[in-house]
Amino acid sequence: MANPKIKSLLPFFLVLFFFVSASFAISDAPFMVAHKKVSLSRLKSGAEKVSVSIDIYNRGSATAYDVSLSDYSWAQDVFDLVSGNTSKSWERLDAGSMASHSFVLESQVKGVFYSAPAIIKFRIPSRAALQEAYSTPIQPLDILADRPPEKKFEWRLLAKYGSLVSVLSFVCLFVYLILTPSKSSAAKGSKKRR
Repeated sequence: MANPKIKSLLPFFLVLFFFVSASFAISDAPFMVAHKKVSLSRLKSGAEKVSVSIDIYNRGSATAYDVSLSDYSWAQDVFDLVSGNTSKSWERLDAGSMASHSFVLESQVKGVFYSAPAIIKFRIPSRAALQEAYSTPIQPLDILADRPPEKKFEWRLLAKYGSLVSVLSFVCLFVYLILTPSKSSAAKGSKKRR
């Protein structure tokens, strides 16, 4: 059973949490939310292409200045930068706006890789120190893993036999409709017999 003292303090903590969260919501400051997405695609040369995309949203009520993004969690001995850059900066990010950045890496090293969240630094005019925010983490990447082949829908079979299947379906439906008596004629026949 729960401790009675804890039960009596629970409403107090809920009210306190409500007022603290409400005060943060009312404050005039930027609130950064960053989402990091990664997709893998196998290349024929025995390498794997890693496409990284980071979206930054300012969900606060004020503008963030000197916004910089850095994602240095990609080891240089495992990944080669193909296009883009792992860091980016913006002069400002207005309240309610969004910024995106993407880059492409390539790896020829087989194994599981864990990436750290990207770091976003920004300045608020009312504070001297730079503020930090972190992106969402990603799932571990299994680079060059042995994957079972995907079963794809065979469009060429549909193109080859699709018309034949549809014609046979229509013929079978027509024969079924002709051979099955309708319920209205069966009802009329039973009334005449009475």
